[in-house]
Amino acid sequence: MSGPVTATSRTFPGTPPAAPPRPAETSRVTVVVATRDRRDRLFETLPQHRAPIILVDNASTDGSPEAIGAAFPDIGVVRLDRNAGAAARNEGVRRATTPYVAFADDDSFWTEGSLARAAELFDAHPRLGLLTGQVLIGPSSRPDPISAAQAAAPLAAPRGAPGPSVLGFLSCAVVVRREAFLDAGGFEPRLFVYGEEALLAMDMTAAGWWLCYEPSLTVRHFPLPAGRDRSARDRIEARNRLLTALLRRPPTVVARNLASTVRQSPVAVWDVARALPWALRHRRRLPPAVEASLLRLEHPPPATPHLPG
Repeated sequence: MSGPVTATSRTFPGTPPAAPPRPAETSRVTVVVATRDRRDRLFETLPQHRAPIILVDNASTDGSPEAIGAAFPDIGVVRLDRNAGAAARNEGVRRATTPYVAFADDDSFWTEGSLARAAELFDAHPRLGLLTGQVLIGPSSRPDPISAAQAAAPLAAPRGAPGPSVLGFLSCAVVVRREAFLDAGGFEPRLFVYGEEALLAMDMTAAGWWLCYEPSLTVRHFPLPAGRDRSARDRIEARNRLLTALLRRPPTVVARNLASTVRQSPVAVWDVARALPWALRHRRRLPPAVEASLLRLEHPPPATPHLPG
């Protein structure tokens, strides 16, 4: 496994000089970064990480692997021969030798103290499988709405858990217990990207692992301005929601998802139809307690009105 990030004066043609590295704050967490064609952004974010790094490159065509390998020789660079999407992270986890693994995108990084704190929490809670932290967006550090939703999720945390339970997360804002992640199968390659987290959250929870939100862990996220094909993303997200329901949820939930997909992205229904034999072969219903928690999230109880005393 690679050591802490070390900068060098060597650069790859067309890239900015590598910034000085941040000192590693823990040797018990590896940061796995999946990327594709984001060479310049990597030169901004990789030096911010404070732990060993494994970079998994999804068959970039912009020279990213060569540039990062030259500028950061202590980073383990894994070059895939095809774009594996979110499942590229699985390869990084398999290669890590630390007990815990943090995920980051090529436009995000964990703030100082977050990874060391995560390691402490995992060490103290053997059933803890995943921690997700708060996400701050852009130079203004605007809180991502998902963080507030996770903090207020109407789920009962197990006794002794370090924070509120969650059944969803952003991939760039989680630290996992390596054993738990691999036992659950990691990210499903068939889902590729966009909404791939939901199935993993269900399967880890079904296996008895705790998934918790801890706001003392913080991720800075600097997404690029919108420019990618939004209609293609909407189609993939709709497909993945319906496929995930087919893989794990009861028929009534599948039917609701099907009706919603027909309204929102009819072409996604054809994508699911082509994957239907695979989905049915891998269908496995969730334990009743996990399904009940999902329904509680999807249909939260009405707020109790405040009556004047």
